[in-house]
Amino acid sequence: MTKLLEMNHALCFAKGFSRTRLNVATSPFLISRGGGGGYCSNTCIPYRLKFTCYATLSAVVKEQTSAFDGKEAALLVDELRSNFNTGRTKSYEWRISQLQSIARMIDEKEKCITEALYQDLSKPELEAFLAEISNTKSSCMLAIKELKNWMAPETVKTSVTTFPSSAQIVSEPLGVVLVISAWNFPFLLSVEPVIGAIAAGNAVVLKPSEIAPAASSLLAKLFSEYLDNTTIRVIEGGVPETTALLDQKWDKILFTGGARVARIIMAAAAKNLTPVVLELGGKCPALVDSDVNLQVAARRIIAGKWACNSGQACIGVDYVITTKDFASKLIDALKTELETFFGQNALESKDLSRIVNSFHFKRLESMLNENGVANKIVHGGQTTEEKLKISPTILLDVPEASSMMQEEIFGPLLPLITVQKIEDGFQVIRSKPKPLAAYLFTNSTELQKQFVQNVSAGGMTINDTVLHVTVKDLPFGGVGESGIGAYHGKFSYETFSHKKGVLYRSFSGDADLRYPPYTPKKKMVLKALISSNIFAAILAFFGLSKET
Repeated sequence: MTKLLEMNHALCFAKGFSRTRLNVATSPFLISRGGGGGYCSNTCIPYRLKFTCYATLSAVVKEQTSAFDGKEAALLVDELRSNFNTGRTKSYEWRISQLQSIARMIDEKEKCITEALYQDLSKPELEAFLAEISNTKSSCMLAIKELKNWMAPETVKTSVTTFPSSAQIVSEPLGVVLVISAWNFPFLLSVEPVIGAIAAGNAVVLKPSEIAPAASSLLAKLFSEYLDNTTIRVIEGGVPETTALLDQKWDKILFTGGARVARIIMAAAAKNLTPVVLELGGKCPALVDSDVNLQVAARRIIAGKWACNSGQACIGVDYVITTKDFASKLIDALKTELETFFGQNALESKDLSRIVNSFHFKRLESMLNENGVANKIVHGGQTTEEKLKISPTILLDVPEASSMMQEEIFGPLLPLITVQKIEDGFQVIRSKPKPLAAYLFTNSTELQKQFVQNVSAGGMTINDTVLHVTVKDLPFGGVGESGIGAYHGKFSYETFSHKKGVLYRSFSGDADLRYPPYTPKKKMVLKALISSNIFAAILAFFGLSKET
């Protein structure tokens, strides 16, 4: 786990802020202890947090009663495993009571959740409700509604070789699981996997992202208040705490974040042969044909880019591909709709989230200032580090070798790449690692068919963006470098369950065919039975057929 500590600065891990206070007008890397502060109206979270760090993240000051180290982590896992082994979490009553508590928590603390999301990301209230609160509540209500059906054993057919018998697939919880969530949707990406883990009957530890300290602190408080703390815990903190957790034996780890940290998670899990679900990201393309409803397409691209946490979303549109002839029309439509959505000065818009912190602000700014990129800006490009905001920015045909086209952007910068024919866009997409999501805008059913068949991605939406993740009967997960495994809806339940095959037999009908001594007659009968040739089996049994 030394590598995890060494990557502290590069991966933007801060050390937990559970008792610190944030000044949202400053960078989360400018930290000082103390200062004024307070709490939201129903005392959920501190509304001002201040920080203390300058060049690196390792100097973050953390107030807590005791260090959470490897010893504490081991004690925690042992305690949860002991409580899990009592069988309490396996009952329908325990599972449904915890799910109902989560639903009640969301209803009663919606204002606090909204305020936490605003502190961490300046996330607009309606966006916070639609993208995080509503989706989480829907997942919880679905689990409550379907839990009995999900838990019910599934009867399957048996073969003639086991006659008489019956068989079932029985879902059982994995045990003690770890959920490590991300900062960009800190409530949704924390609570939704926990809903699946609880529905499946597991004990669970949630490690929220320290880069969203207000949400992390709120989750720790709410979980302690609403849920069974003998089997469900929240551990706050940064690299040391995450390292301590990863050194333990888990029955499954679900991680949401970037590929670099995912490799560390996977390496740590491999030591104990722990299965993992990795929800990552990648460069999610939007291919736009020239036969579209231009206004609707532009609005939906904006919704999947800038109105989606200012581009800080793993399924957000990373870049657009269209034909050279159509590019100017699409750019003009995007400009028009951007002004309608965010006004003439988008930096002052209250409907646009801010960049999460100074590190990511400077990372994005560096992309813009790279050689051969700045002169490709056709819209936007304004920045204000004081408010951690970058205006919606469109760039045309940036160099393929630029970091903007080689790395996941994760921000409000949108490069538009032109091709001669729209079908040429397929090769552009296939030249990059498989994305978490891919989007196509066209009225051509043939092009839609080709896109679905020839482009590999975690998921797709045709003629819109991001909405496929709201369909609970669709799995959400990546492929290749964009992730391993999937969840959402019943898939969340199955992700945290083991499908156990069970065969039931009675003591009757016990034939001696399977037992020694082995004879030619037994061989002929068994071969006939296995091939489902009942007539041949009868003949062989009475010695009326010859072995071939």
